[in-house]
Amino acid sequence: MKTGRLFMVITLAALLTSAVGCTAKNKVTECINPLTYTDVPDPDLIRVGDDYYMISTTMYFCPGAPIMHSKDLVHWEIVSYVYDYLNDDDVYNLRNGRNAYGRGQWAASLRYVDGTYYALFIANDQGKTYVYKTKDINSSFWERSVIDRPFHDASMLFEDGRLFVVWGNGDIRIIELEPDGSAIKAGAEEKIIIESPRQGYNLRAEGAHIYHIGDYYYILVIDWPSGGVRTETCWRSKDLYGPYESKVILSGPFDGRGDGVAQGGIVQTQHGDWYAVMFQDHGAVGRIPTLQPVTWVDGWPILGDDTKPVKQFTVNLPESGENRTWASDEFNYKKEELDLVWQWNHKPDNSAWSVTERKGWLRLKTSHIATGVMDARNTLTQRTVGPRCYSEVLLDAAGMKPGDRAGIIAFQSNYCTIGVEVAEDGSKSLVAMTHRNIGRRRPPQQAQAAQEQPNPDTEFLRMPLTQDKVWLKLRYVFTPQADDTVRPDQAFMSWSLDGKNWTEVDAVLQMSFTLDYFTGYRTGLYNYATTATGGYADFDYFRQEIY
Repeated sequence: MKTGRLFMVITLAALLTSAVGCTAKNKVTECINPLTYTDVPDPDLIRVGDDYYMISTTMYFCPGAPIMHSKDLVHWEIVSYVYDYLNDDDVYNLRNGRNAYGRGQWAASLRYVDGTYYALFIANDQGKTYVYKTKDINSSFWERSVIDRPFHDASMLFEDGRLFVVWGNGDIRIIELEPDGSAIKAGAEEKIIIESPRQGYNLRAEGAHIYHIGDYYYILVIDWPSGGVRTETCWRSKDLYGPYESKVILSGPFDGRGDGVAQGGIVQTQHGDWYAVMFQDHGAVGRIPTLQPVTWVDGWPILGDDTKPVKQFTVNLPESGENRTWASDEFNYKKEELDLVWQWNHKPDNSAWSVTERKGWLRLKTSHIATGVMDARNTLTQRTVGPRCYSEVLLDAAGMKPGDRAGIIAFQSNYCTIGVEVAEDGSKSLVAMTHRNIGRRRPPQQAQAAQEQPNPDTEFLRMPLTQDKVWLKLRYVFTPQADDTVRPDQAFMSWSLDGKNWTEVDAVLQMSFTLDYFTGYRTGLYNYATTATGGYADFDYFRQEIY
């Protein structure tokens, strides 16, 4: 079925980073990893003709499961989304204290068979698996089926008119589905085909990607040996049900960090070459994708340079397109639509936002009462980008009502906000604060005690605002330059009353990639009511740049 109506289109020219990218030389492309210095985790990719498509995880952001397109395996552009939202319930409407933070859509498998594209993933807040399909991968919001059990980090294998799904954590399992993925096949038996080692590992096998290449079935997984880094391991067998033998195919620190590069898919080009897209945990910016060459050695796909992640190499494809997973926006739309780089925090209320009511402005209306920004509807988000970037907006607070809060947020479990608050008497204040989630990932009794401690919000600025328009900026430092005095993963807030003269707030947010939210930092534009609905806040533009 198809759910909801959230129309999004590409409208702006791409912005490219100077730190990553490719150059064309004699019909080849020089790749400098990462592909994009931003949060694109759990990649899976396919080739259809001369076109490459990749899917990623976006969890609780809507629309979800972005589809990216490339011609050269290096420049990727978002072209569609698999779904607009998963459920119209309390969880995705942020009602009654419920949410999908850290959960939602995880680790999709993407395949193309006989003119149809398939995407399979779990929604781990629901304990269900979703299978979506479409004939047109460039169109958003596919038809779906729901299987009432979770297949963790699953991968699809289409074989002679049959469909198998392989999944698991530690033990890798297999079961057959109906050929269209609509249900588990009647009478199908679940089997364990791989029992990964139990001793000497921080993380056992997960993140499975299965392929049938030549005489072998290959299952690529991630694991984490004790004292080592996240590693990509390949299991192979000439029989689908095993027995399987294993070999490490990618392992080692990368790009100045101790984090390993692992989890993703492999693909063969139209010229017969093989490549892999694997991500690296990269701190607060998120999990960033890399392209790795694949060399076949004795029937094993060896990634990188003899299993070591590669920073730069030549891809045997001509350069084509641009990297476009983030962009600035002037909000010049003729219809109620948004650029595909945008995603809402959970399901939006489509009656409560507009880009046409005031030409050239994004209007966020208050339609629900919220206790804070994290349970507010219609926070519009976009990925940040490393190694350093800033996000800037112009906010017009003229339409805000008493009790309203509007501004921008460095969005994750530990966050900072700078924006406008309207008091009961209608007076406005410019307020900047940081929030540290002191109760995250603690046992229930400790979390309760943490909630009884002093307010985790720290206010660093509160000043009367005697005009409606104010310029706001968030500056992110994920990887400092050699002469920087700041630490990695820090964010800073600034404001201006004329758009020219800026004042930085005397505050620092120490960002961290926390598992309770499980996404890299984004900039969010928010407006919510705390007492009464009916107000609105207008944003003239959103500009994000690397500096």
